[in-house]
Amino acid sequence: MNDRATLPHPHPNPPLEGDGENPSHPVGARRAVPSLEGEGMRRRTGKVRDTSINLAHGSGGKAMRDLIEDVFLGAFDNPVLAAMEDQAVFPLAELAQHGDRLAFTTDTFVVDPLFFPGGDIGTLAVAGTVNDLAMSGAKPLFLSCGVVLEEGLSVDILRRVVASMKRMAEQAGVTIVTGDTKVVERGAADKIFINTAGIGIVPHGVAISAKNARPGDAVIVNGYLGDHGTAILIARNQLGVECAVVSDCQPLGSLVAAMLAACPDIHCLRDATRGGVATVLNEFAESSNVAIRIQESALPLREEVKGTCEILGLDPLYLANEGKLVAIVPQAQAERVLAAMRAHPAGTHAAIIGEVTEAPAGVVVMHTGFGGQRIVDMLVGEQLPRIC
Repeated sequence: MNDRATLPHPHPNPPLEGDGENPSHPVGARRAVPSLEGEGMRRRTGKVRDTSINLAHGSGGKAMRDLIEDVFLGAFDNPVLAAMEDQAVFPLAELAQHGDRLAFTTDTFVVDPLFFPGGDIGTLAVAGTVNDLAMSGAKPLFLSCGVVLEEGLSVDILRRVVASMKRMAEQAGVTIVTGDTKVVERGAADKIFINTAGIGIVPHGVAISAKNARPGDAVIVNGYLGDHGTAILIARNQLGVECAVVSDCQPLGSLVAAMLAACPDIHCLRDATRGGVATVLNEFAESSNVAIRIQESALPLREEVKGTCEILGLDPLYLANEGKLVAIVPQAQAERVLAAMRAHPAGTHAAIIGEVTEAPAGVVVMHTGFGGQRIVDMLVGEQLPRIC
């Protein structure tokens, strides 16, 4: 299943449904659609006075209303969300100005623990969905936020998570415009699960696909690999050592925009999350029916990540990332793309790690530091459960 769907863009100016006698006065005009930049949002009055989540917060009554108004509207303050409808309604002009195709994706986050070096479940919930949109070349615009809360969860913890979502959304340039809240009995979940869905617009002329890799193309990553997986291990106290690695969780939309400005003909893009870089490369090789050859000496890896993998018998190529992408670009444009990436904060340590060849088709081969070669298979099983 793909991480996102790219859909034909709806007509930019669809006819409004009129009242029959006066088409210029549409029925829907009786209640104005809130503008993303408008004023006059409804006054919020709800206030959560409980210190922990209880079943009443999912009942649909006043306690739930207070939770939504205080915690979520208080953080994600915007006119579309403040309308408090069961759906987000926004003018199509907000979409049409950016491109002609919609990109839509959804993702669910169950990371354990909720907080880890460099981020938390809130930062993941925004960055993960934004990045899935960006990998199609889309400009991310709108997100939804659905949460499942376990009875007994501290309200202060929920506020911290929501505040992280707000900061990450502002950094990514997206607006959280709708959501849903459910509460389950103690023990029926693990503190908090979050689902985010996102909508973005694919610019004219951009056609990125895992099927587009061609022999001679260069393979590029935007920085150090395996940081997120290592950070989760640290947070779970599974290493028994002090380690300074933090998660690489970050939105990549603006980095992709810079890459496209340097080379509109990027062939493949994918963020290397679960399964790591190895899985992404195998997906590209299989979808494009090509071989991908990478150089072990070219892989950007922190010494701490290398050491962690040696201690635990892990392969950094399979470790999860939450702010790293793999790009396949025409060889003639590779240096230009690399320079654009290194000029961006999310691509400072970008590197060309390999190239695409014709054979053996569908296979990823790594040239090792010892002068040998080994096949890099797709991840089988699960190295680290609940890493996002």
